[in-house]
Amino acid sequence: MADVRRIVREWAAEHADSSTRYLVAVSGGGDSLALAWAIAQEAPGLGLAAGAVVVDHQLQEGSTQRSHDAAERLSGWGLGPVIIKQVEVGSSGGPEDAARTARYQAFSEAMKETGAGGILLAHTKDDQAETVLLGMARGSGPSGLKGMAESDGAFHRPLLGTSRDTLRQALVDAGVDWWEDPHNSDERFTRSRVREAIMPLLEKELGPGVADSLARTAALFRQDSEALDAIAASACETLVDSTTAGTRSVDVAELLDHDPAISSRILRMMVTGVGGIAPTFAQMKQVESVLWRWKGQSSLDLSGATLERLEGSIVVRSAGNRPAKGTQRGL
Repeated sequence: MADVRRIVREWAAEHADSSTRYLVAVSGGGDSLALAWAIAQEAPGLGLAAGAVVVDHQLQEGSTQRSHDAAERLSGWGLGPVIIKQVEVGSSGGPEDAARTARYQAFSEAMKETGAGGILLAHTKDDQAETVLLGMARGSGPSGLKGMAESDGAFHRPLLGTSRDTLRQALVDAGVDWWEDPHNSDERFTRSRVREAIMPLLEKELGPGVADSLARTAALFRQDSEALDAIAASACETLVDSTTAGTRSVDVAELLDHDPAISSRILRMMVTGVGGIAPTFAQMKQVESVLWRWKGQSSLDLSGATLERLEGSIVVRSAGNRPAKGTQRGL
């Protein structure tokens, strides 16, 4: 109990704003209840305004009652306001991604409804390790292997350096019971298979400390990736012309002066800068070919943007700002 409370105090001292209300995101499971309990214990002494949002995904029988039970418990601990958000989970991107999308939409709505400025998420060191393993399996670059950030805009993860076992033991010591979501061990879900099969196997074959090592890997990747992102962002300000609404352009010769790690980031930032979705790995290979292996390729249709090489420049336009047909391409 003391360890978890100390971790929350340290997070608050470094990241919390006393003028901001925070909502703990609660599912009723052990991780989120441990965070809510620790916040409830420490918030008064820290001068921290803290409530909670209980998300009911409506995916399992009895979820509505569990959500109300959790909300009642949180209110009893002194958190407020405590609101329940029922969400409709779609099917886009698979069940895990769809649930995450619905959950984060609920968080955004909860902040608007309560005037809160931040959401506290109970992701742990184990979650971070699983995220890195999934990123490796999917062939992610640094952006995927850097894992989750301790703070990302309005979202904060005070327990990211804490193990799941530590949180469970804190609840046992505090006499708090919790609900174990059967989906967490359901082999239909990729993350569940990583949690229940892959991580224990790695611990068995490689020895204890695998989660620590993977979380450390994420921290190192994040440090390097953020440094490269900052260099690329600075280069964008200097090189990229954004004077025309919905359009970004950059001189090819100037872009070629940069290392591929920087030039590829600049191109990605140009796409997102006009409202496009960050290109996938396969799309980035096509984008980079326009820069490094130019053979007169036609324009590329990306998610929400187009990219082409015109008269010595690479031009990115929003999907609604396409040039008229017949535009001449130059070298």
